[in-house]
Amino acid sequence: MIDLATPTYRKATFALALGSFLIFCNLYLFQPLIPLMADQFSVSVLKANGLLAASTSGLALTLLPWAILSEKVGRYPVMMISLALVPLAGLGILFSDSLSIMIFSRAMLGVALAGFAAVAVAYMAEEFTQSALMMAVGTYISANSLGGISGRIFGGLVSEQWNWQTAVIAMILFSLICALIVYSLLPKAVHFQKAENFSVKGATRNIAEHLHTPKILLAVMIGGLNFALFVNLYTVMGLRLIAPPYSLPLGWTSLIFLCYLSGTVSSRLSGHWRKQHTTTQGILIGTFISMSGVWIASFQDLAAIIIGLLLISSGAFFVHSLAYGWVSHQATRAKATATALYLVSYYLGGSLGGFLLIACWEIAAWSGVLIGSITLYGLMYWLGLRLRKHDSKHQTPTIATP
Repeated sequence: MIDLATPTYRKATFALALGSFLIFCNLYLFQPLIPLMADQFSVSVLKANGLLAASTSGLALTLLPWAILSEKVGRYPVMMISLALVPLAGLGILFSDSLSIMIFSRAMLGVALAGFAAVAVAYMAEEFTQSALMMAVGTYISANSLGGISGRIFGGLVSEQWNWQTAVIAMILFSLICALIVYSLLPKAVHFQKAENFSVKGATRNIAEHLHTPKILLAVMIGGLNFALFVNLYTVMGLRLIAPPYSLPLGWTSLIFLCYLSGTVSSRLSGHWRKQHTTTQGILIGTFISMSGVWIASFQDLAAIIIGLLLISSGAFFVHSLAYGWVSHQATRAKATATALYLVSYYLGGSLGGFLLIACWEIAAWSGVLIGSITLYGLMYWLGLRLRKHDSKHQTPTIATP
């Protein structure tokens, strides 16, 4: 097993974090470009949002197939195939000559990204010791946020300075280089045990079993709501800042994603939280922090908006880290399927939440967004209370290894 403070741990953790960084750079490259693409193709912002929704939906809908495949062939091959497909999907986006083809290509990119995202945590659960796993998952999710920040800011600044095609070309080259580095550093799986008597029926039974386990189902639902709010509040905030009275340029608006850094910190802190407190308490606290950020961001002052985004990010990533690790712990078998199920809800939430909050924005501007988001945060908090009731022993959960 890979333990803390060893050369293998450092190599493996860096490789997994780099893969995570690469995934999220690609996934969110187009988020700040939605107003730009709406203008270029002469469509509404709601329709242009399909560029983001397609990639997150494509990722969400293929997480389980990738996870099921990994139960048969192993985690390592799936991750390597996934990373190899990412630059190819980028070429499809680059040569798209219409919005519909570009949306389809972005969906195919989501499919490619899903392989790595679906099984990385399951790989860690099998190859890392318990103490190393807790820290490795926090580092992995921190790389999620850094990738999301970098992809969005890079897309916004490069597209404003040159064009979106330049941003896509650079991302293709970057993806290829990162894939080669991950391949050279990440140790091959040693402790993976091939699923015996594998069948689609058995995989379906595993999914049904997870969904009938309240501790897993509630965390899965919380993850979906959490991401529906988090990622799309940033989209709507970008629309708010390019409109009067702010009227900020696209490049400057994309800098709001630097507020993700608070999420990078909070996801790392989640590992330490699990050592001293319960996961369910942390989920409730993180939800409240994010909800407070929405209220603070309602003030017109730019400083209040930044503070609000920092709170939204820190709370969202804290909840995500805790809920993600919780699902992996509660699944006594088919861990990759369980974590993929969580991510399906997570990314479908991100995809569908955009249409809801953008509609709220178009109907009633920020007042509509505030009403819609507070309603969803209230539902999320209620689910957290139910999860805490099911956590009858109130013990700090750790992520079990096979």
